Amino acid sequence: MKLRGISKRWVLNSLVITALLFLLLAAIILSVTRAYYNNYVYNFLVSNANDNVSAFFRPYLSGTEDSFKSAAKQFIENFENKGHIDVWVFDKYGNVIATTTGFPVELTAFDLSDMTQATKSDTGIAHWTGRNSNGESIMSVSMVFPGSDSTFKGGVRFISSLEEVNRRLIVTSLIIILALIVSLLLVYLSGMFFIQSIVRPVQRISEIASRIAKGDMNVEIEAKGDDEIGELSSAINNMIKELKASEKLKNDFISTVSHELRTPLTAIKGWGETLLDISDNDKELTKRGISVIIRESDRLSQLLEELLDFSRMQTGSLSLRFEKMDVLAELDEAVYVFKERAKREGMELNYAVTDLPSPINGDPDRIKQVFVNILDNAIKYSSQGGIINVSADVNGNLLSVCVSDNGCGIAPEDLPRVTEKFFKANISVRGSGIGLAVCDEIIRRHGGTITFESELGSGTSVTVTLPILPAAYTAEERSQPNE
Repeated sequence: MKLRGISKRWVLNSLVITALLFLLLAAIILSVTRAYYNNYVYNFLVSNANDNVSAFFRPYLSGTEDSFKSAAKQFIENFENKGHIDVWVFDKYGNVIATTTGFPVELTAFDLSDMTQATKSDTGIAHWTGRNSNGESIMSVSMVFPGSDSTFKGGVRFISSLEEVNRRLIVTSLIIILALIVSLLLVYLSGMFFIQSIVRPVQRISEIASRIAKGDMNVEIEAKGDDEIGELSSAINNMIKELKASEKLKNDFISTVSHELRTPLTAIKGWGETLLDISDNDKELTKRGISVIIRESDRLSQLLEELLDFSRMQTGSLSLRFEKMDVLAELDEAVYVFKERAKREGMELNYAVTDLPSPINGDPDRIKQVFVNILDNAIKYSSQGGIINVSADVNGNLLSVCVSDNGCGIAPEDLPRVTEKFFKANISVRGSGIGLAVCDEIIRRHGGTITFESELGSGTSVTVTLPILPAAYTAEERSQPNE
């Protein structure tokens, strides 16, 4: 299996570091084990070189050399651990006079540094580890006997083979190495299983993301588990749903805007051609045609303004010019504009506001734009004979403006979406579907809220709430509507 990406990084980083730690641990264990076995052999040899040995030879140290040799042979004959330890007894000249093997010793073939060191040691005991002339690994402990005049009178050398210790160390090393290999294999397998449990979903997510980037929205990730990968999969699935919804809204928006543009353009073109064909004497028809062209041009202008505002809102460049202003003055002007229109379309527009001042720091044009949009919707979604009520009231430091109608209303499932971009609850009514989204943004940036209450077939109520300044204008200072 070719390693790449996360798997490769994990092997190079985690697994290599783990292997090095395991090797270090193995080296420490082997070092401690070797020290333990060597110390065990050393203590075993030292336990034989005890005070009993000194006590045995002491009576013979001041005697003749023959008596010392006789004692040496007797010591060798009575030594109990001949099967595990070789014993040499040497005289004051360093010559070996008795051994447990019974064979003479060629001293030039051995390293006798422990015998030399023992003569110089305060304890009279020294040890040495190495190999003998046959290449066998051994450890020796030498013990010397000082005479009454503190001169060297002889000594005993205890020798033990370390071959069995080395064999045990080799077996231990093999066991440790095998355990290391098995542990690394288990770490590798468990790690790769864990890595693959992450890599495969990530690869699947990457494939889905590539398909989404190419415009394919008919995809979905199977979200398994409640871990971070599962949460990411669920988030991407939600994103796909949102993208689908946005794509649908965008298509609906394009269709709506195309229709909204086509209708006034068709009217303008038709009346333009009509005006070219009629005689100059038909002033009534000319006047009517020009009125239609002006009205439809206004519709185009309003639509283009909504599109521009939407573009600015999307890019975060929707500008507001904040100044001290009276909200109700702007509401007065908006109502005055729509009164004639409502009358012309056979509707009744009622207006009742508080006399309390309502100053805020805001953009007068944008606030008026909000009221115009809401009133325009109230008229558009109402039929002939409809009643539109506009009221305003101050409660503490909050101003509430309510516009209600008895028009077609909004379905409960559509009500939460009326301020979404491109959304239209009733596609049969003209409009771009972005006016309320822009209004919601404007009111939000003024620190207020815009809420909707509606019942299908019974009408809609829109409430704009804005925070007002604690003190300022009086009722007389508010701008009055034009009569």
